[in-house]
Amino acid sequence: MGKVSPLARPESLYEQDFYAWTVEQAAALRSGQLRRVDVEHVAEEVEDLGKSQRHGVKSAPTVMLIHLLKYRFQPERRTNSWRATLREHRRRVRDDLADSPSLRPYVGQVLGTCYLDARKAAADESGVPRATFPTICPFSEHQILDEEFLPE
Repeated sequence: MGKVSPLARPESLYEQDFYAWTVEQAAALRSGQLRRVDVEHVAEEVEDLGKSQRHGVKSAPTVMLIHLLKYRFQPERRTNSWRATLREHRRRVRDDLADSPSLRPYVGQVLGTCYLDARKAAADESGVPRATFPTICPFSEHQILDEEFLPE
């Protein structure tokens, strides 16, 4: 075996086995043994959970907008798959907002960016020139999230 550097530190459980670390941390928190809590990593993981949920609330409208644009501007190619994708992503946003109502205003804040991304993606996926799609989102926030709305 090679020589271990005196500066090398052994890997923490967090680095060795994430799942085992989560079980250990949950047990320490539940039993009130706060000295055993890896505060820095726990805080990092809690922040990441929030970021992940926020990312989901941003990515789902982009997917919905891609399908709404294709649905409106390619009526001859409409499929049940497009409708199913819309329904699934609307459900995801509904569930995320039910779990974290404080993210509700965030949906409105990111719709402009979501639309710009969706416009490019819809053009790429459909082969329809980007200029065909309006430069400003033609759908209201209510329409985007409405489980029954389809642009006819």
